[in-house]
Amino acid sequence: MSKTIKVNTFAPAANAHGENGPEYVGNLRRGELRGIIKINKDNCVGCDTCRKVCPVGAISGGLGVVHSIREDACVACGQCLVACPFNAVEQMSFIDQVMQKLDDPKTLVVAHPAPAVRVAIAEEFGAKPGTLATEQIVNAMEKAGFVTYDINQTADQTIIEEGIEFIKKIQYWVLGKRGPEFEKASHHPFPHFTSCCPAWVKNVETYHADLIPHLSTAKSPMQMGGSIAKTWAAEFVWKKDPRDIFVVGVMPCTAKIFEAARPEFNNAWKHLVETGRIPADTPSFQDIDAVITSRDIAEIFRRKGINPLDMPKTRERSTMEIYTGAGTIFGASGGVMEAALRTAYFVLSGEELKDPDVKVVRGYQDAVVEATIPVPIKELGGKVFEVRVCVVNGALQGLETVLRRIKEDKNRYHFIEVMNCPGGCVNGGGQPVRTDGAAWLNPTLPIPVQL
Repeated sequence: MSKTIKVNTFAPAANAHGENGPEYVGNLRRGELRGIIKINKDNCVGCDTCRKVCPVGAISGGLGVVHSIREDACVACGQCLVACPFNAVEQMSFIDQVMQKLDDPKTLVVAHPAPAVRVAIAEEFGAKPGTLATEQIVNAMEKAGFVTYDINQTADQTIIEEGIEFIKKIQYWVLGKRGPEFEKASHHPFPHFTSCCPAWVKNVETYHADLIPHLSTAKSPMQMGGSIAKTWAAEFVWKKDPRDIFVVGVMPCTAKIFEAARPEFNNAWKHLVETGRIPADTPSFQDIDAVITSRDIAEIFRRKGINPLDMPKTRERSTMEIYTGAGTIFGASGGVMEAALRTAYFVLSGEELKDPDVKVVRGYQDAVVEATIPVPIKELGGKVFEVRVCVVNGALQGLETVLRRIKEDKNRYHFIEVMNCPGGCVNGGGQPVRTDGAAWLNPTLPIPVQL
């Protein structure tokens, strides 16, 4: 069994900059949330576990001294929370806000669950860790009052966006193609980094700003979904005024709370105003209105007296739950890379991979995985181009090693996937907290690389 959410959350009130406040407070912009993860000083005994697992050294305090988190340094990944053996680390929670919206008959509350959540929720209700309960979870969410929009669908769109972006880079930088369609690629050199993980993106912005041009410009699947929910889906699927739609990301990740609040992610509002679908004086709203973790949705189920394990194991999927399955593996280390490589291989070679399982990039047991994928380029008469890729599994274990390698040899990799949390999103800071040992002591997690 895992700990319940009741003892390690706090409400977000007064944590965001006011609308009329300064543009920046420290390195956080107006509107961005501060202190998403914090240490309860009444519970902290100074065991130093949290400081040892922080990927960016954002925690202050020595052995036996009450610790604290430096807000401007924190990337909100929550690894300290899942590792703390004394339950002293807390997470900002939007449970109460979501519950209020569920009780509002005017509001359509959309649950946007990530793939990793489906293998975690059951654990909160006593099932064996890793139990897959996809249909039961969706049935439970709908019983709670949500309408479901599966992130696997927007993960498919991420594959297209990020895969094509990588292909354009190959065509520009390797094949020498030029023209207006390659303008963006000309400003974004290799190596190409994934952008799905918000803790990694925040890490780049805070500590490695020189790498920003190398990041994929594709939004994460969650943010793509927020925009679509309030534009296309609002008009053609739910036939609902977008101002009455409240989109809730259901995530294995606490850094997603930060991502959703980023002020640039109000694209649906901008589009709706520009196209005249809502009045020009409509106050700005975010694409994703709130993010709750796996633990949070479990608590909502508890408050409503719903046990997902008691729900039916079958259901008929709605329009917003149809997907190819390529994004299902996003939650595990190497998943984004594997799916993107399939797309790149097909477009560049004109044929499908003979073995669609690109097992060489799966990195659950290793902090850093390197691989070379031979791709026969159709435009070059089948001449093979070797795509050099790297998968970083856990920022604490391998990131600095990989960053050192690319500084020594900028041509070492073409494509790098970074997941902040060990194993990927499946071990995110919003997942059920195991009581059989701290996460950093779990022998199933990746072993640190040798520096």
